[in-house]
Amino acid sequence: MKHAKRGTIMVVVGLITPAAALEAQQRGPGGSVGLSFVAANPVGEMGTLVDYGLGVQVSGSAPMAAGGHLRMRLDLGAVVYGSEELFYCDFTCRVGSDVTTTNSILYGSVGPEIVLMRGDIEPYVHAGAGLSFFVTSSHMDDNDGYQPYLETTNYSDMVLGWRFGGGLRFRTGVRTFIDLGVEKVDNQVANFLTEGDVVDQPDGSVLLYPNRSDADLMTFRLGVSFAFR
Repeated sequence: MKHAKRGTIMVVVGLITPAAALEAQQRGPGGSVGLSFVAANPVGEMGTLVDYGLGVQVSGSAPMAAGGHLRMRLDLGAVVYGSEELFYCDFTCRVGSDVTTTNSILYGSVGPEIVLMRGDIEPYVHAGAGLSFFVTSSHMDDNDGYQPYLETTNYSDMVLGWRFGGGLRFRTGVRTFIDLGVEKVDNQVANFLTEGDVVDQPDGSVLLYPNRSDADLMTFRLGVSFAFR
């Protein structure tokens, strides 16, 4: 009798397990979140003014259709494309500080992502529309290694931007992927500063020499992403 019950349970489990797996596959994966390091290569007019930039990007996606092949994607990131450091001496130089000026691009975009094939290797393409915020800011650092203070924004501009890209995700765990990607960023004409465009005058005033040009980029990403249901 016990053997009969055990056999019946094994048959039921054997029938339910493939059905549950098939249902999970039809539902597709849940969302995902990822963190990537970004190398940016300015192209066009901006490429004549800036060599390169480095930064980080956070990405998230949510499935929009059965099977998880169509997803809605959100990207948020920051790229630093220039930095200068000067020593500021006040009065008799008994108290001094380092003044660091950083040129950055903060960006965000949203749009569709299409996963061409699901599995251990997932090629994908995506596009998005959003904003790019060009900002140059300066802050003072004391020489004792404490936090920066007296931060100010020297110059900023915000423009619309479009992103087109693709990549490959390589599975390294049940829900973990290594993510390699490349993107073309088409920004509107922007006003921005580069290294040397903030000039201190002897009377204490500051002169700014902004550039106005296309601000397009090619970005290359290396990161990790985590899938969840």
